[in-house]
Amino acid sequence: MKNDNDFRVAADEIADKMGAGWNYGNTLEANRGGTPDETVWGNPRASQAMVDAVADAGFGTIRIPVSFLSKIDDSCGYKIEQEWLDRIAEVVDYCYNRELFVIINIHGDGYHTIKGGWLLCDGSDQTYIKEKYAAVWRQIALRFADYDEHLIFESMNEVFDGIYHTPVAEYYENINDYNRIFIDTVRSTGGNNTHRWLMAAGWNTDINYTCDGYGFRFPEDKLCTCGEGRLILSVHCYDPWDYCGEEEKTIFLWGEKGQEIIELELADRRYMADWGDEEHIRAQFAKLKKDYIDRGIPVVIGEFGCIDRAVCAPHIPDRITENRAYYDGFVAGTAALNGIVPVYWDNGFNGKFGLALFDRRAVKATQPEIIEAIINGVRNKDPMAGRRPDEKKCI
Repeated sequence: MKNDNDFRVAADEIADKMGAGWNYGNTLEANRGGTPDETVWGNPRASQAMVDAVADAGFGTIRIPVSFLSKIDDSCGYKIEQEWLDRIAEVVDYCYNRELFVIINIHGDGYHTIKGGWLLCDGSDQTYIKEKYAAVWRQIALRFADYDEHLIFESMNEVFDGIYHTPVAEYYENINDYNRIFIDTVRSTGGNNTHRWLMAAGWNTDINYTCDGYGFRFPEDKLCTCGEGRLILSVHCYDPWDYCGEEEKTIFLWGEKGQEIIELELADRRYMADWGDEEHIRAQFAKLKKDYIDRGIPVVIGEFGCIDRAVCAPHIPDRITENRAYYDGFVAGTAALNGIVPVYWDNGFNGKFGLALFDRRAVKATQPEIIEAIINGVRNKDPMAGRRPDEKKCI
């Protein structure tokens, strides 16, 4: 493990230093029947070779989603299985070996759809949930207390009541409490945790439900020993969902690139996303900049991406990939332009509806065009990085 206790990252430089991010998804958060197992969702074990491939591609940050679930023993003071903590540390060390930033969180424990999910904002016994939550974060924080500021903790992932509606005030208060408990617990463990960067999230990690007055309160950080804030806002962006993730619909065109494909008479307009275009992305990220970045609070888009829909238009697969690269480059570049860190969601699956950028078994890139658009979009703060040079337009 590389550990430099003098390593510090200021708020005004963290976005540039973190660069473009990549999720080691569907791995340490994978589980079967509530028991975490990093291979049960079809991916190989995390490896140094895979982290090396991601770093060599130009990514500066890796987010490692982690589920705990049955690895927590409720009958023994909520003790986390030591072997599981050691494995998490081993994967974190892969990232340290390449001097990458690395984010770890409590991931699937907040899902209603997973057996054993317990971090439920609508749960009937909040005393138990909050006590357990504090105990789990205390153990995680103590395990990594000596790691420097390359390691970032994220409070939770997409926690809400499991129903897609306007946030319920009572449940949102519990989410606010979770963030407060997380921050105070981590800080109280000492070591580098007294000034480590910490990420807090709102309802379902949703931009609108976090920024638009639905009940989110950005937490205080009273125990931080640093001379400036060390809290980051965590949000996700899968807009428009019809294009990014909805498998039941054949929406495979987006934005200006999609319009060009229509004008070339290669596809019909009914396959075009009818909301969430470039202007929408600009507006969402401008809102994050105004509400947080301009107040000195960094923002990380912990997940973004769009699924592979080449199967929907097998006569123009290259055009579909071009459109995906354009979308991902636009999101990444617009984020960087606003001082926001974008972290691509890679679930390890290539082909139909997959989100993978790499083949994890062969340890090689499968979507070089998309990777290039993301890396260049962030490096150059260029939303048009997903276009070929001769295609670029003024935005």
